[in-house]
Amino acid sequence: MIPSVLPTYNRAPFAFQKGEGTWLIADDGRRFLDLGAGIAVNALGHAHPALVAALTDQAQALWHTSNLYQIPAQQALADKLVTHTFADTVFFTNSGTESCELAVKMARKHFYDAGQPDRTDIITFSGSFHGRSSAGIAAAGSEKMTKGFGPLLPGFIHLDFGDHDALTQAAAQPTACAILIEPVQGEGGIRPVPDQCLKGLRDLADAHGLLLIFDEVQCGVGRTGKLFAHEWSGITPDIMMVAKGIGGGFPLGAVLATERAASGMTAGTHGSTYGGNPLGCAVGNAVMDIIADPAFLAEVNRKAGLLRQKLEGLVASHPDVFEGVRGAGLMLGLKCKATNTDIVQAGYAQDILTVPAADNVIRLLPPLTITDDEIAQAIDRLDAAAATVAHHLA
Repeated sequence: MIPSVLPTYNRAPFAFQKGEGTWLIADDGRRFLDLGAGIAVNALGHAHPALVAALTDQAQALWHTSNLYQIPAQQALADKLVTHTFADTVFFTNSGTESCELAVKMARKHFYDAGQPDRTDIITFSGSFHGRSSAGIAAAGSEKMTKGFGPLLPGFIHLDFGDHDALTQAAAQPTACAILIEPVQGEGGIRPVPDQCLKGLRDLADAHGLLLIFDEVQCGVGRTGKLFAHEWSGITPDIMMVAKGIGGGFPLGAVLATERAASGMTAGTHGSTYGGNPLGCAVGNAVMDIIADPAFLAEVNRKAGLLRQKLEGLVASHPDVFEGVRGAGLMLGLKCKATNTDIVQAGYAQDILTVPAADNVIRLLPPLTITDDEIAQAIDRLDAAAATVAHHLA
């Protein structure tokens, strides 16, 4: 008999009743150090007082009106995002998947309105993840994502990650309209795109009149030590997908764009019932007020350096278990020699939560508010988990 909850998740055997900062408390009272943060969602940890206050105050005033009317909190959040980024305009969604849908529509509509309706192809890369909607899985293109869900949405050119010759050829095609890439691949195994490659993508897009779309759903909102990951490269996209951390745990996403890229999105071309609702935007404003502060981002960078240094030592101590450390900021991956899921499972016994990814990698995506003491505890627990795995390998 099928369960009452559709069985599409392979869940760990824990149910959490409460969260406090970097900690999750299970129904049996066990306290877990959370290095997953809801897969980079709880950027300010669990039950951050500023977010609790923002949500509580808004919930007592107004939950929903729809986008038929003005929403002051939405306007305020859009203004903050425009002030702190390349963008001229923002559309609010509820998730990264919805942000992907709009980014695809926006790019194609731009060229349609520019009198180039044949320019519909979007260049994407192996190892990518852009959500599980029809557009999202078609963009990623992997068999794991697409098998059984055909016919797929057409108009995507799938290239191997790092194949510069194929990229140059694809960008020159008369039907090409955009390049879509994660500055740091998350699900694909914490693979950062080098700064010089992001600059090269910007140059290539400009040379062929393409739009450059960055998916910063996982790597954005302070995760790499800048407000958005692409800022390290010194270039900007035309369109950017945002979600996860922007809501700090409340469902919230956004698409940021330049005026030129968004020129085709006029009244009636897109909409959302819940996107930009007062509750979500109240929380989003509180998140931005904290994370956009340069002092906060400086602390993220300091803690990221500390964590990476300790992880390098962990890898050196367990050469049969780990191969290396990769990533940026507090978006780090442990490339494993042992099976990554075995290490994740061993971590459960040490009351620590990590997230597996492709390429036999474990993702470490702690709240940006993690403390130095919690970093030390994390290393101790990962060390114990690795020792357990090493014992079984011997």
